[in-house]
Amino acid sequence: MARHGSSPILYDDVKKVSVSDLKKWGYLEPESFKTGTVTWSRQGRKTGSISITVNICTGCYLELDYGKGGKSISYRVNLVTLPSNLGKGELWYFVCPQTGKRCRFLYLVGDRFLHREAYGGCMYETQTYSKYGRKLDKYFAREFGHDKLYEQLYSRHFRTMYAGKPTKKYLSIMRKLGASDQELIVV
Repeated sequence: MARHGSSPILYDDVKKVSVSDLKKWGYLEPESFKTGTVTWSRQGRKTGSISITVNICTGCYLELDYGKGGKSISYRVNLVTLPSNLGKGELWYFVCPQTGKRCRFLYLVGDRFLHREAYGGCMYETQTYSKYGRKLDKYFAREFGHDKLYEQLYSRHFRTMYAGKPTKKYLSIMRKLGASDQELIVV
């Protein structure tokens, strides 16, 4: 008899809906009612799509409509806002239909998009790395992250100095560039 696989489901590999994407696509405008389609693809091939409806007029909710395993699934996820901790504006959150927790991402592991704590045994990919693997990942992230830091450092409107002093962002980038010069110690 075959054994079941012991590797966990990775949140990095499942389909997800995020509040920031909805905001970027214009679904969270005040007093709006919008419908559309969210499509996922991997390596240029479509892997799935869902129809969404966001209603901010009469009640704040996101309605998801999709097919899974030959059956049609449709349900609503409430949306709430909280004041920003900076005192300017509001932040949008989903309210998970199962746990009731506020979240910014909903993951599709079973048949429904839910908060990550609604699923047991799921992990992010980095949680599956060994101690040595995490060291390697950290080292190579620093090495290959240089390009982004240099891009930011030499971008058109980046300020290195303000009022005769180096800016905090400039010092942070320089510190990160200097930290990657340390050797990787492998035990």
